[in-house]
Amino acid sequence: MIYLDYAADTPVDAQVLDLFCQISQDAFGNANGAHRLGRKAKQLIDNATINIKNQLSCLNMEIIYTSGATEANNLAIKGVARNYRENGRHLISTCLEHASVSGSLKYLQSIGYEIDLVSIKKDGTVDLDHLRELIREDTILVSINYVDSELGVCQPIKSIASLIAAYPNCFFHVDATQALGKIPVCFEQIDLVTFSPHKFFGLNGMGVLQKNDNLILEPQIHGGTSTSYYRSGTPFTAGTAATALALELCLDQLEERLTQVALKSDWLKKQLSNYPLVSFNSTEHSVAHILNLSIKGVKAQAFQAALSDQEVCVSTKSACSTDNTPSRSVLTVTGSRELARSSWRISLCHLTTDRELQEFMEVFDYCYKSLTKK
Repeated sequence: MIYLDYAADTPVDAQVLDLFCQISQDAFGNANGAHRLGRKAKQLIDNATINIKNQLSCLNMEIIYTSGATEANNLAIKGVARNYRENGRHLISTCLEHASVSGSLKYLQSIGYEIDLVSIKKDGTVDLDHLRELIREDTILVSINYVDSELGVCQPIKSIASLIAAYPNCFFHVDATQALGKIPVCFEQIDLVTFSPHKFFGLNGMGVLQKNDNLILEPQIHGGTSTSYYRSGTPFTAGTAATALALELCLDQLEERLTQVALKSDWLKKQLSNYPLVSFNSTEHSVAHILNLSIKGVKAQAFQAALSDQEVCVSTKSACSTDNTPSRSVLTVTGSRELARSSWRISLCHLTTDRELQEFMEVFDYCYKSLTKK
């Protein structure tokens, strides 16, 4: 099997899994408990939280643990919207967001909030002039991802943050799920950041929302306080410690891994460029880990199925998107419905081997010739 879908999920690092299993057996007490085992669990969570804050240089932020980035995004967006509704009911986002962001916004729109989408330029980045036009005195939140999951476009987060900073009643939320662990990130002037460790060789079932200490959210889950007032539920001690370790491991090797992936991505794009019906939808601002392409005249699901029959794993759109619909992201950037219907995604990581890529190209060649016959 050739796995080229690392943007959807990654295998758990052996060290992370070992730590998870160890803590699950040795510190299984409820961290809210007053007994010795409960205090031990709480100390492990506190240590992990300090570790995460130090690694991300966010000592002035509160860390809230959730079941995944989807829940974290829901809490960030709905929590701000509900708590600060007296300041305004206007929110801004983009059409490149994960379904958990766009879905939260759609829900808020259904109950009376006003949502505007900022224009995206041909290179996939946010049109800052249009964003400046959209922001109003009653805008309470701007939500823009660091890197989108389909095209892999890295947004000018620092410039966006500086623009929003001029509006004291407006908060800035960044979904960093596809960025953290892949590229260097900076979270300065960002009020809310969300991510999930299963994207960087951590565990599924864990998510993180970090928010400014002075920002108040309306909780989305009620009953109990857990490790945070904003998210109820029994603290996940082993998952929290495993998240901190996964983050530490990936950041320690970030530069080396990024260099490896960039070389593999460049080689792959060069090989695919030899096929006349291949169009690249990712832009010069896309991270090396994600390559979105279309085969003209061949629907994405058909090419994905052909590759799957040959034991190659790729994605059409993001893993959480609706099947059999045009890619909204590709349509926005390319303006072509045909390319949007035929687009699919290859995603790499440092574990991807040269041999796997060579074998992929052999399979790709076979599928390409089979599906593009006139």
